[in-house]
Amino acid sequence: MSFKTLGTISIVVALLVLFSSMFNPIVSVAIATIALIGLGAYHLLGKESKPLDVPVSKQTEEKEQNKQAILDLMKSGNQPLTNEHLRQMSGVSEATATRYLDELEKEGKVKQVGKTGAHVFYEKI
Repeated sequence: MSFKTLGTISIVVALLVLFSSMFNPIVSVAIATIALIGLGAYHLLGKESKPLDVPVSKQTEEKEQNKQAILDLMKSGNQPLTNEHLRQMSGVSEATATRYLDELEKEGKVKQVGKTGAHVFYEKI
């Protein structure tokens, strides 16, 4: 829901509450309560893909595509993926490869095998 839509709904509800309070305060309270519960439930139940249509940056989209490419590469490959393999295949820097693999591990999509050094590799979960 955009800021404009949310603002319009809020103004309409506020006017309904204002005018209904002149006739019956109980109806006014009911309208306000229903409106607040409805908007709150809409946000809590995740009916939006992103809060208030915040645009996703091109860099963020590219990063997510690169991370998905890593997962696809792990699906098709017969051997475990190392940082070095990832750098050679994708052309990213060592720091970027490490960051992508760390993020995928935190997201629960890959598992690091080994602690440090050349013997560390990653497996798809």
